[in-house]
Amino acid sequence: MEVGFGFWASKVLLSAVEIEVFTELAKEPGDLETLKTRLGLHPRSAQDFLDALVAMGFLYREGKIYHNSPDTDMFLDKRKPSYIGGILEMANNRLFGFWEHLTEALQTGEMQNEAKGGENFFATLYADRDRLKEFLRAMSGVSRGANICIAERLPWSNYKSFVDVGTAQGDLAMQIAKANPHLNGIGFDLPVVAPVFEDYVAEHALSDRIRFIGGDFFKDDLPNADVILMGHILHDWSLEEKKILIRKAYASLPENGILVAYDALIDDERSKNLFGLLMSLNMLIETQAGFDYTGAECCQWMKEAGFRETRVEHLIGPDSIVVGVK
Repeated sequence: MEVGFGFWASKVLLSAVEIEVFTELAKEPGDLETLKTRLGLHPRSAQDFLDALVAMGFLYREGKIYHNSPDTDMFLDKRKPSYIGGILEMANNRLFGFWEHLTEALQTGEMQNEAKGGENFFATLYADRDRLKEFLRAMSGVSRGANICIAERLPWSNYKSFVDVGTAQGDLAMQIAKANPHLNGIGFDLPVVAPVFEDYVAEHALSDRIRFIGGDFFKDDLPNADVILMGHILHDWSLEEKKILIRKAYASLPENGILVAYDALIDDERSKNLFGLLMSLNMLIETQAGFDYTGAECCQWMKEAGFRETRVEHLIGPDSIVVGVK
């Protein structure tokens, strides 16, 4: 019953992000009467809504005063650089409705998003500037924890340059450059992404070390660098397309260079990482042929492409990396 009605709790959180409950409470805690006005809540539902957030642990209440929990104050206040709510905004505005059609997707194998009917998902999404910005922010939100881990844990002292393939807003490139002042990096993505990427990098005062190159990673060669990264990229594509991207990375790396691919890797037994399995179903909803995969599978694809050494490392939450050494 809890799982079957899980969409109730999900929508309460997504609506709270949409009306900026946590951003507003980060400015100043408040009581019910004050928050009804500040958040534009109808008297009939306001108390139940706020108390549901308390019961779920997203808010806490001292006497009559509502406060953010430490986690929501850190991660769901839009004014903080640690904000990861972009992915929840996209879940609310796009995915929540598309997942209503999961049964159809399971029976037909067809995507259920804006590109339903066979259009290219990314071309359709990127043609709408507002949707594009939301999507790129969402990619930063879903990836930030893993991005920080990669920036801190990889042996970056062994390398001088990197390319973030499918860079989106550029959070991975930014986190790596911020943590490693000796590195120069490139964000590689479709040309339409450039203004959003460049604004984000400039906002973090890293324009002198990170630049954008526009291109299509299926049509164009990947830029050369010591390290090539693909964060939440491979799962968007079919098996053959995954292998093409891995081969392209191999071709663009020097000897001893590395390819770093990360996704919500499904555990090799396919029984523990529920988020990875659900993400793979989301690829059914969102893409023509994408799917998530296990670390063992990705290691095999890298070895087929020529990488002499591979390893899998857990990052944080559901995300893990697969590293291939040329």
